[in-house]
Amino acid sequence: SIFPSNVIFLFCHLFCKFGVTFIKILSSSHLLFPSGLEGYRRFESSAVNYSTMLLEADSERLYVGARGAVFALNASDISASSALTIEWEASTEQKLQCVLKGKDNKTECFNHIRLLQRFNSTHLYMCGTHAYMPLCAYVDEKRFVMSSQPEEGKDKCPYGPITGYTALILDQQIYTASRYDFWSFPDIRRNAPTPALKTENAPTRWLNEADFVGSALVRESLGSSNGDDDKIYFFFTEKSQEQSTTYSHSRVARVARICKGDRGGHLTLQKRWTSFLKTRLTCSLPEYDFHFNMLRSIFVMHGLTPQDTLFYGIFGLEWKNVKASALCRFSLSEVQEAFRGPYMESQDSGSTWKEYVGKIPEPRPGTCITGKLRAKGINVSTSLPDEVLDFVRRHPLMSHQVQPADRRPLLFRRTTDYTHMAATVVQGVDEQMYHVLYMGTDEGWLHKAVAIKGQLHIIEELQLFEEPEPVTNILLSTERTSVYINSPSGVVQLPLSNCERYTSCYDCIFSRDPHCAWSGAECVDVMTQSNRSSLIQDIQHGRTGCENTGYDVAQRSRSVRVGDDVLLQCELNSNLATPFWTLNGGEVQGYDLNSGFRTGTDGLLIIEARQDQSGLYTCHAVENNVKVAIATYNVTISLDLPLPPPTERTRNFVATVPGTEHPSSDGAQSLLLLSPKNMEAMYLSLITILGGLCVVLTVVLAYVGFCLRADQRGKYSLRAAAAAHPSSKRSSRCRKQHRNSTHMELKTVSSHCNGVCNGVSKLHNGDIQDEGFLQIVPGEAQTLASNDPPPPAPPLPPTPQHTSPECDFPNGLSATLPSVLRRMNGNSYVLLRQSDSENTSPLSHCFSEELNRILEKRKHTQLLPRPDESSV
Repeated sequence: SIFPSNVIFLFCHLFCKFGVTFIKILSSSHLLFPSGLEGYRRFESSAVNYSTMLLEADSERLYVGARGAVFALNASDISASSALTIEWEASTEQKLQCVLKGKDNKTECFNHIRLLQRFNSTHLYMCGTHAYMPLCAYVDEKRFVMSSQPEEGKDKCPYGPITGYTALILDQQIYTASRYDFWSFPDIRRNAPTPALKTENAPTRWLNEADFVGSALVRESLGSSNGDDDKIYFFFTEKSQEQSTTYSHSRVARVARICKGDRGGHLTLQKRWTSFLKTRLTCSLPEYDFHFNMLRSIFVMHGLTPQDTLFYGIFGLEWKNVKASALCRFSLSEVQEAFRGPYMESQDSGSTWKEYVGKIPEPRPGTCITGKLRAKGINVSTSLPDEVLDFVRRHPLMSHQVQPADRRPLLFRRTTDYTHMAATVVQGVDEQMYHVLYMGTDEGWLHKAVAIKGQLHIIEELQLFEEPEPVTNILLSTERTSVYINSPSGVVQLPLSNCERYTSCYDCIFSRDPHCAWSGAECVDVMTQSNRSSLIQDIQHGRTGCENTGYDVAQRSRSVRVGDDVLLQCELNSNLATPFWTLNGGEVQGYDLNSGFRTGTDGLLIIEARQDQSGLYTCHAVENNVKVAIATYNVTISLDLPLPPPTERTRNFVATVPGTEHPSSDGAQSLLLLSPKNMEAMYLSLITILGGLCVVLTVVLAYVGFCLRADQRGKYSLRAAAAAHPSSKRSSRCRKQHRNSTHMELKTVSSHCNGVCNGVSKLHNGDIQDEGFLQIVPGEAQTLASNDPPPPAPPLPPTPQHTSPECDFPNGLSATLPSVLRRMNGNSYVLLRQSDSENTSPLSHCFSEELNRILEKRKHTQLLPRPDESSV
């Protein structure tokens, strides 16, 4: 708490109204919610789990795959009603088979679309899990219908909806990476029509429990001086194989590479990749040697040349209960350098990997077919020597790790789990190219950021959904200036920028958004301006250019009494700004109880105001070492507030009071009654009266409760209740003469059952008691007069030597029943005795009498020597 106890009500008011700022410190410039987002559009339907999207530069459609359906949306406005739909649900029989496999019939046993990409100029290709029996189909793009019957997809699509998966369709060849069925190992595959290839599992397993997140084609053949081949990079997290003294993780992030023209080996590595290599991606805080080892998402930023390609990766921690994210950037040249380095070698049956120091065969294992090899007559991978291919089989892992281009993360965020990202390049007013990133979180937020000098500055944070749900995919379109965000419940479309929300020059400059610049009158989108010479923008520092521009400052007046607490509100638009208060041009000194001031991010609190604290208060927002006035307060603090002049409403009110001959005088008296001092006295009197009434009511209730408890003590008796029913007379067959008893006895019978039903009397507290099977004896509670311990419990009654002829059981059951009870798995039976046999209910019969009736009905049935518990 930042406020003292005497103004706790003000703190409650502030927390309710501005609680977000108090409890959540953000490193972004602006924080916005769905209701405040301009250009916000959303697509929803009866389908759920929207997982895949396809958007092409020259297409007017955004294709979206969900559970049981595929949609074609208007890319300019996804909320338009012109959406086309292909429904593709799993059959009832297939869902039943899925349930029989032990899968969830509420989430898994459906057709989740996992692949949706362009196959050729006229058709799309899609694959779905189809209730754990994957199928694939072609889609006629023009008519948006399935052009053929679905085909088997178990080699192209995973079985489950959340299994790690990535796919590319290149020149009508499908490259996929996943775990394809229930028991197989992870695999990277290329399907027909060219020779199908996959990874090796023996003698060295190339992939170890891999979880794939992305893949990318890099056309390294373009501009290559040695005729190099295009390469496909796969990104995943797998179980660690290296041994290191600097870190210890069970899982690590990887990048693997294959050559697009690979055709496998001739004898060795037949139908296997001959160019597969992998190495580790490192994203860590070097000063703490703290590693982020779980790769969550990857985005490939293609440059003007293949060598300018960058890989942006979102990394997390292996511990699922700890929220933290880091974003690292890797260059293609660093990745290529790692693949040209030394190899790792498996030892001790694959459990230990160390750097290989032996001879490396020629040509270098894992390289693509280049012009140099073609000159030697090696035109395809099937012509490679077996010695080279056998080395590739046993040495898929490289020793050197890929370090980030900046040698540290661009961004590290605690308490935030980023899930997906996308990036674009924007040219600023200063003619420099800036990378702008859009990152989605597991709670449905979108963070927009810009990379500046090896760091990531978050421009704004946008809440996309009212209820938290993870972002599952992000696509960008510079042609339509839109960003598309997938979530389990639907798709959201937002503009790439919304410069109109910045209402002043300083707001526009402080945002450091490459899309926005100040035109002199408003904040405008740079991409829409043909003449940029007069635009003001400062991406590098975010503080210059607005010195000579004017802006509006809110002006308010406050009048309070001496001793009152007053809050001067000052809302800052930027979460990076800090408040700075001045009084009559000088800085407000001290923010503690003794100084009389307390400050927060939303205002200044004057505690027990004094007359010397009157004056002109000004709130400034300080950001990037620039101080900007936000609001001013002319505060007047006096001993007593002057009465406000009577208004027409108060005059009319006084004039209507009966018996008033001088409205002006009576009105003044009425105003005096409403003065702050009189109102305070009235409130205190009312509180005192209410408090007194509460005390009196408490005493009365306590007295009544005590009296009722004293009257009921020892007065309750079942005899009176029984006497109220004259028909409550039992058969005299088991009746005994006895005296009254005022004691209730509870006994537990396990090894003794003496006299249960044979009417044997015994002495207790000087009274003769009947030993009926169920007896309830009421009695008064007895308190001990001394602190002596209670007397020991009486011994168990002796085994009776005789039985009463009136209550003897036929067939000698009275002698066998106790032994039968002792055999019932050690169960105990509670025995309740009632001393008055005459005044008992007719519903309670003698135990022997009940048994006689049962045995009479079963006289032709043989009695079991050891009946089970249910029969007893």
